[in-house]
Amino acid sequence: MPRENYLVGVPKAGRWREVLNSDATLYGGSGVGNLGGVDSVPVAAHGRFQSLNLTLPPLGVVFLKHEGEPE
Repeated sequence: MPRENYLVGVPKAGRWREVLNSDATLYGGSGVGNLGGVDSVPVAAHGRFQSLNLTLPPLGVVFLKHEGEPE
């Protein structure tokens, strides 16, 4: 079952790019995800001052990376 509006605290404000979604259609999945990325919001969660409002795929994993980080 997909999980929508799943709040996760993050250490930095800004855009977080979805670098891997195991449920992407590329891998034979259903395509549930965050449309390539998500912007943080100023809502405290998990001891952090910023958070991400994510859509989590069913039986999948999502990896995100802050866009301000060097490759």
